[in-house]
Amino acid sequence: PHPLLAEEKIRRVSLRGIEELSEPIMQPLPVMAFQEESAPALAAPVPDNNPPQTRDPEEDLLCIAKTFSYLRESGWYWGSITASEAKQHLQKMPEGTFLVRDSTHPSYLFTLSVKTNRGPTNVRIEYTDGKFRLDSNYLSKPRILAFPDVVSLIQHYVLSCTTESKTEAPYPPPSPLPPLQKELAAAAVHLKLLRPLGRKDSMASLQHLCRLRINKCTADVERLPLPRRMGEYLKQYPFQL
Repeated sequence: PHPLLAEEKIRRVSLRGIEELSEPIMQPLPVMAFQEESAPALAAPVPDNNPPQTRDPEEDLLCIAKTFSYLRESGWYWGSITASEAKQHLQKMPEGTFLVRDSTHPSYLFTLSVKTNRGPTNVRIEYTDGKFRLDSNYLSKPRILAFPDVVSLIQHYVLSCTTESKTEAPYPPPSPLPPLQKELAAAAVHLKLLRPLGRKDSMASLQHLCRLRINKCTADVERLPLPRRMGEYLKQYPFQL
């Protein structure tokens, strides 16, 4: 996809977010919601004599364009539906069913909508410095893992929530919580990602289903004795869901 498509998407999301504010305001995730790793020990600040580096906007456009390409291939990216429409689609689904859609907030590109044990809820996906992470408050942000694209982010949490796939997860599982945070987490709404909800107007092709199966069996498709075009097709979507 051309980087200009991502730039056009950013403008469209921003304008729509200003005009449409019907999406319920979602609170950032608390510190115990997605604690991925222990907080780093505080160290004495090291003076930085180098000026801060500015990020090339073209890198952001390429990163966002790649994410859009992956999401379109996934089949569970629902585009510009509202929070109410997402709730309607997820209301009768089992716990752990999820979809990704465009965010109606002008500062975010995507929102994760998921069916929890208390009903459908929404979590914004933050993009900063070429990385995507689930929106969180200031204290928990250092403990939330960041990913190069949205599909990698979603796949990590799906594999972490699926017992059979934990040993295959490309990222470390969450660290145990302290006793106090365990009590707080018990009272919180737990996000469990188990199965994506595919668009009803976009049935997955047989080729895509075969690609998912191959990706589940191996992480190194380049070593498979496949024709070049088939290998390139597998690389276009290197994920398991």
